[in-house]
Amino acid sequence: MITTVENELATYGYLQRPVDPYLNLVEEIQALKREKNAVILAHYYQESEIQDLADYIGDSLGLSQEAARTDARMIVFAGVHFMAEVAKIICPDKKVVLPDLKAGCSLADSAPADAFRRFREQYPDHVVISYINCSAEVKALSDIICTSSNAEKIIRSVPPEKPIIFAPDKNLGKYLIKKTGRDMLLWNGSCMVHEIFSVEKITRLKMRYPDAKLIAHPECEEAVLSMADYIGSTTGLLNFVGRDTANTYIVATEAGILHQMEKHYPDKTFIPAPPENNCACNNCPHMKLNTLEKLYLCLKYEQPEIVLDEDLRQRAYRPLARMLEISAG
Repeated sequence: MITTVENELATYGYLQRPVDPYLNLVEEIQALKREKNAVILAHYYQESEIQDLADYIGDSLGLSQEAARTDARMIVFAGVHFMAEVAKIICPDKKVVLPDLKAGCSLADSAPADAFRRFREQYPDHVVISYINCSAEVKALSDIICTSSNAEKIIRSVPPEKPIIFAPDKNLGKYLIKKTGRDMLLWNGSCMVHEIFSVEKITRLKMRYPDAKLIAHPECEEAVLSMADYIGSTTGLLNFVGRDTANTYIVATEAGILHQMEKHYPDKTFIPAPPENNCACNNCPHMKLNTLEKLYLCLKYEQPEIVLDEDLRQRAYRPLARMLEISAG
């Protein structure tokens, strides 16, 4: 029987409960965390106010590793759906909740599990390396999972005589082919955030700021990557500006990372790379579905909860465990 809560979550993605406008949400969230023995894991692309409340902020690899080591009873995942799924796959004994179930991912959506299964069946001799930005079902069809932080290392761990399918991000795949020299078969998927950067507008920015360095995430299209002074994962970009001597950076990834860059390096200037539309920066609409109010409701009512079929969870766990093993090595 479908409950009122299930109907509500199916319709809105979160519990629609009134929140007192005079409530100090930061204090309430901190109190609920302590009361419920909960930990908040947040991705760099979250709103700055959520990042500031998190117990751990990171990219997909760091968040996966932190989920694996936490001893909290409940994981509140301030990110998108596939990230919360990863936490549940790795930590089946913990309650995992997500502020908004409709916080999805265009890249994950570009690889439907049934279509990917048929694709894989055409190449039974290939090792399947899937980027972590995919559904639990696609992970279960994979041999190893990777993130942008460890993808090169994972590809190099596969014997050179073994052919590789890389999915779902074609842009990251093309970049990794150049980096590793492996002739991989690519799934035709992409991220809406990283595909929309305007080469023309970035060129104009570089002319306005001749001393600025362009730093880019490898999910960007090849035309943007070819202009970049540095290419790396979200954490890689953050670390690079810390050790680099330049003072100004044009940042070609989701604009949420600028909050951490400005906090860590207040004497440096960070300019979001502009998209092709009329916006000043490129925000992920899925990441931004999470709000302080939804985070509060999620902690208070422990909903929406991520629930996975145990057989699927176990099949998805194996390639994730392989990733964590290779990364640790």
